Amino acid sequence: MASNFSLAILALALFAFCFQATLGEITCEHLDQDTCAYAVSSTGKRCVLEKHVKRSGEEEYTCRTSEIEADKIKNLIETDQCVKACGLDRKSFGISSDSLLESRFTEMLCSSQCYNSCPNVVDLYFNLAAGEGVFLPKLCEAQGANARRGMAEIRSSGLVAPGPASGVKLVAPGPTSGVKFLGVAPALAPY
Repeated sequence: MASNFSLAILALALFAFCFQATLGEITCEHLDQDTCAYAVSSTGKRCVLEKHVKRSGEEEYTCRTSEIEADKIKNLIETDQCVKACGLDRKSFGISSDSLLESRFTEMLCSSQCYNSCPNVVDLYFNLAAGEGVFLPKLCEAQGANARRGMAEIRSSGLVAPGPASGVKLVAPGPTSGVKFLGVAPALAPY
């Protein structure tokens, strides 16, 4: 009786997985390293490629769902045309705004082939730029000869989010006296 129940549960789980795959829903954890970067899951969350190095030195790649939501985009694996037009790399790890400081990347991102044809990529970098206090369309306007100068000009032009109000001190309290080491050993490395 228990084995029939277990078999029925397994069959139901397989059916649900196959049905989901038939509908074309994207789950980041099911993507390989060649499709993970710049993909958006069926829930609208961005996929991120991560690299883990085992103790043996072997590299292992995994795709996971990030907490970053795409704006009105779901169920998308970025096309090779957009990856090429926008100067992206399918093997890029994590999600970072650092590439916006590279003039060659910014030039490709702001090109009409990318900016007008790849809304997923533009949405991603629009939000990354906004997180740095930069308005991507203004960066693209200013990028011309020198993207770093364009970024600096935009940051100093008042188009960035203001910092803390003057006179506000952001100071963490120092250690208190009487703190004792409890003799807990440091955590061991995973694996």
